[in-house]
Amino acid sequence: MSTASITTAPQSSSLAAFAATIPGRVLIGLAATAVVAAAAHVAFPLPFTPVPFTLQPLAVLGVGLALGPVDAFFVMLAYLAEGACGLPVFAPSALGGGMAQLLGPSGGFLMSYPLIAALAGGLTRRLRAISPVFVAALVACTAAIVLLFVSGASWFIHYTHHSLYATWIGAVAPFLPGEAVKVLAAAGIYSTLSRRSRI
Repeated sequence: MSTASITTAPQSSSLAAFAATIPGRVLIGLAATAVVAAAAHVAFPLPFTPVPFTLQPLAVLGVGLALGPVDAFFVMLAYLAEGACGLPVFAPSALGGGMAQLLGPSGGFLMSYPLIAALAGGLTRRLRAISPVFVAALVACTAAIVLLFVSGASWFIHYTHHSLYATWIGAVAPFLPGEAVKVLAAAGIYSTLSRRSRI
């Protein structure tokens, strides 16, 4: 056994032990909300809809896959609380953030994030017992994105009083190709990291 492997093992085990403590979980949770906030600011407004295209869903899926259903759920609740308090963690908007944005036209997407993260993390862990890691993550993330759009579109209809067709055009269809790429990216990254952690 090499000297590098001897010194690396205690370091990795001590990091894992710290991550299992309450302070460690809090720090990881805060870091996760920061990642989602950063992804929210990679935003591209679309001229025909008040819903922007952002990297948030990819970050939320990543939080769910990395932390598991319970921790991811509460981390995303903390993220929404940060935004509701006025911290600049949501995508840039004319509404100015805070509760106005949380309850605005894209609010259904935001409010679903705890469930999205929990579903992605929980379903992946269940499916890993019967399928390859990539397939498990791909199926779970796809289910999570479906729930994201059901929640987002439902709230969009309620908020704007648009028809189903207008909602499809304004809150669903333009985003589907990008979300497919995000699902593939989340599943690929998770399966790659899972393989490396077993080496």
